[in-house]
Amino acid sequence: MTQRSATLVGFVAIVLWALLALFTVGTFPVPPLQLNALCFSIGGAIGMIWITYTKSWGDLKRVPLSVYGFGTLGLFGYHFLYFSALRAAPPAEAGLIAYLWPLLIVLFSGLLPGERLRSLHIVGAITSFFGASLIVAAGANFDAGNAWGYGLALACAFTWSGYSVLSRRLGAIPTASVMVFCIATAILSAIAHVFLETTAWPTAPIGWISILGLGLGPVGAAFYVWDIGVKRGNIQLLGTASYAAPLLSTIVLVGVGIADPKPALIASAVLITLGAGLAAFASRQTE
Repeated sequence: MTQRSATLVGFVAIVLWALLALFTVGTFPVPPLQLNALCFSIGGAIGMIWITYTKSWGDLKRVPLSVYGFGTLGLFGYHFLYFSALRAAPPAEAGLIAYLWPLLIVLFSGLLPGERLRSLHIVGAITSFFGASLIVAAGANFDAGNAWGYGLALACAFTWSGYSVLSRRLGAIPTASVMVFCIATAILSAIAHVFLETTAWPTAPIGWISILGLGLGPVGAAFYVWDIGVKRGNIQLLGTASYAAPLLSTIVLVGVGIADPKPALIASAVLITLGAGLAAFASRQTE
């Protein structure tokens, strides 16, 4: 698989993550960690079907236990910190801090062997961040009293960016290993749910459909294609392009009538597109 093809596969994850908010709204009143356990179970099932079809179960035996620990820590750690941050601080502010991860991916990628980080990569990532902030942090008002929640959100950003960048160093590890990450994350989420939440189930068919949609897409298949993208694709371009997720998510919500269109939408689209364009141009210069 060429770098360009792997990058395109990675873009699929960004498109799938754009559906995260839509499906999550439909899962009410299921609490976050219970939802995590259900969705990652479906995501793990996807991996089992794929591994069975490709007859690659033997590949999993060659994966070190440390890698399984790393992947599980990345997936579970990110979601646990994200949900905790949104409980400890206002969602807009916590969400904006958590969404520093694409910028951190671009910056950290410069530390990888064989990668060259240009100034345009950084400028593009920062430009796209400001574009995303127009959507994510509309009406945000930072308060020092929520410092704990902000800290959790920052830890969340470092967790996912670290997982994504370090995955690049594990290029020889088969993507099938993500199945184990998903199953382990589902188990840990279920345990955390028992101690931290009250169980609740969907009250209408749309709730179960939304859970299935999450497990098949944003909290399932997305992690497999993202693994391919960050291991074999253009990681700087993927990091910058990730800022399109909140924009696409908002467009989806507006399209189905859940959210109202805002003037900031156009400005956000322009900035995110400009940032991605700068990163793409910088990447072409390194080829």
